[in-house]
Amino acid sequence: MGKNILVTGGAGFMGAWLVDELLTRGHTVTSIDDLSGGYMRNVNKECNFVRGDLRDTALVNKVMKGIDIVYHLAAYAAEGQSVFSPIAINDININPMNNLLVAAINNGVGRFVFTSSMAVYGNQKAPFSEDMPRLPEDPYGAGKAYCENMLEIFQAAYGLDYTIIRPHNVYGPKQNIADPFRNVLGIWINRLMSNRHPIIYGSGEQVRAFSYIEESTKAIANAGFFEKAVNQIINVGSPEKVTINDACSKVLRIMASEHRPEHVAPRPQEVALAYSTTEKSERLLDYKNSHSLEEGISEMVLWAKEMGPQEPTYKLPLEITRSAPEVWVRKTM
Repeated sequence: MGKNILVTGGAGFMGAWLVDELLTRGHTVTSIDDLSGGYMRNVNKECNFVRGDLRDTALVNKVMKGIDIVYHLAAYAAEGQSVFSPIAINDININPMNNLLVAAINNGVGRFVFTSSMAVYGNQKAPFSEDMPRLPEDPYGAGKAYCENMLEIFQAAYGLDYTIIRPHNVYGPKQNIADPFRNVLGIWINRLMSNRHPIIYGSGEQVRAFSYIEESTKAIANAGFFEKAVNQIINVGSPEKVTINDACSKVLRIMASEHRPEHVAPRPQEVALAYSTTEKSERLLDYKNSHSLEEGISEMVLWAKEMGPQEPTYKLPLEITRSAPEVWVRKTM
């Protein structure tokens, strides 16, 4: 039977994909977004869209009425920037979680699915597995760790079932390529479309596992319905590891660009080796990785070229400029 579902951040990249998937499965979806990082072009016309700020307690209580399942994806997911904008980023990420949890309990919500982040692992030995402690290295990861802990507390106190998803490096069509602080593949693609060289922080030997949005979305959607995922923490993402240098080379090759990357100073607190295990997501959420990185980038490039180059938008100002990347301070992305 169809459920009444609330998706936060439904005009954003991952949220928009999730809304589409849930509607396809026959559910009734309410999507809420303040459009600070999302776009109306991403909003599915079949959902009940509410434009609003999740820090508005009254609004959160209103949209929560009659909801069976909450998928909380709304966040300002700029891990690197959080070292320089900790007040704003944690205000955006923590206060909404508190409002949503209180409203969920008071309205009898049955399941709460939260997209956390691989950032909660910090600088532990990769691959990160779900049984590792939370040891974040930056304010963004610390905020996500707080939200995870709140879910565990509310489950013990009130019986609110949850699933915590820890995605890593999700990319693909509908991503905000105008954001100069996050989503490195999108930043490179946008710069190349604007005839600018890609920028790499540090040596480029950092290792990541980039995850195509389609596979991640299906697993996240399953998290609200699979009983085997109840009260579990689950990594969701690709098993295909790659260095930042190699990822950049793939983008340059796919875009047939003669540009070469410019290496600049490393970002403070950036973890060098950051990728996760995949076994639990495959077992509990039926995650399947069907796009290679080259296939996924090719799909994203086709979409980005239809959009055309985007003017970078510096929506969240730096609160600290000391040691910040020069291109951020000068807004030359």
